[in-house]
Amino acid sequence: MSWLQVARGDAPLIIAFPHTGTDLVDVGGQFRSPWLARRDADWWVDQLYDFATAMGATTVRTSISRSVIDVNRDPSGASLYPGQATTELCPTTTFDGEPLYAGALPDEGEMARRKAQWFTPYHQALADEIVRLRTMHPKIVLYDAHSIRSHIPRLFEGELPQFNIGTNGGTTCDQTLAETVVGICAASGLGHVVNGRFKGGWTTRHYGIPQNGIHAIQMELAIRGYLDEPPEPDETNWPPPYRAERAARLIPILTDIAKACIAFADN
Repeated sequence: MSWLQVARGDAPLIIAFPHTGTDLVDVGGQFRSPWLARRDADWWVDQLYDFATAMGATTVRTSISRSVIDVNRDPSGASLYPGQATTELCPTTTFDGEPLYAGALPDEGEMARRKAQWFTPYHQALADEIVRLRTMHPKIVLYDAHSIRSHIPRLFEGELPQFNIGTNGGTTCDQTLAETVVGICAASGLGHVVNGRFKGGWTTRHYGIPQNGIHAIQMELAIRGYLDEPPEPDETNWPPPYRAERAARLIPILTDIAKACIAFADN
């Protein structure tokens, strides 16, 4: 499965990239615009965390666009944020509420097909890596890596902090790990919040069972940390290129977080 990339390491850390994909596969012709269908990707996040494999971390990435199927949503279709604007398992709108489809929306049969084709294999790969590493370590950390535009009024007010740490209200990882990650982000002076607008998606909530030695944490980055973010994205300016000079400030902080995750698990 060329769309599913697993790079195995032996450190007690898995970094997952559920939203960096832009492949619209056999669904592309159904969207109003390929650009619109790709716009809400977590652009270049896998590149930002390039340092992780040298540390022995395992990475799991899907190249399938979240607009085809969002592998970080509850497969039952239940909302992770009841009462708040969000996107679905098979999204029908963008983050800004614009319709994605030119015609009919995916029905139950089509959603089941997409789950079987892309959702289930992605999570089977994650589950397999968790089992593999748990045979080697008494505990591991699953770190779900994300980024998002800094201003999306439909989803949140004002400007998003640089670091948005999600542990589903403190249930998906040990408090010691959460406090360590928070401390690193706070020391950066770039702005952070814990369990704010983003409390952790289905990956964090489903796999994070600290009593079973699996500690899950989501990191949602404001995308301005590593690219020049325009006030309003359009087809002439989005996605902006990865900016190494911006990322150079962020990467040491993220590296410290990854090291802290490994040190926590090793202890």
